Amino acid sequence: MEPGKNIAIKVPLHQWEDTVSFYRDKVGLSVARELDNSTGFNFGSITLWIDRVPQQSQTDVWIELFDENPDAALASLGSPKRDELEPLTNVTGHWTSDPAGTVILLRQEQMG
Repeated sequence: MEPGKNIAIKVPLHQWEDTVSFYRDKVGLSVARELDNSTGFNFGSITLWIDRVPQQSQTDVWIELFDENPDAALASLGSPKRDELEPLTNVTGHWTSDPAGTVILLRQEQMG
């Protein structure tokens, strides 16, 4: 396993605009990509996503790990499969979590 290229901070609706502004205007990160409910910032060699989650009441940090065989890696970690968290479109992998509850996207790196 190795670190992925994305970290997401899942932010409640009422804190999203201020959080995006904080990283853009105060920290000075450049915007890499903007979507309807997400703003991605250049954060060294990774992208830091600030995701707006209307049904969320507190902030969560989600990370990404790459592995050539996500099924075997999930079994090796002994972590729960949490694929109900978000749809995985065009991704080979699984959502899981560490013992403290940090959500992890464990997936194959897409080449190209």
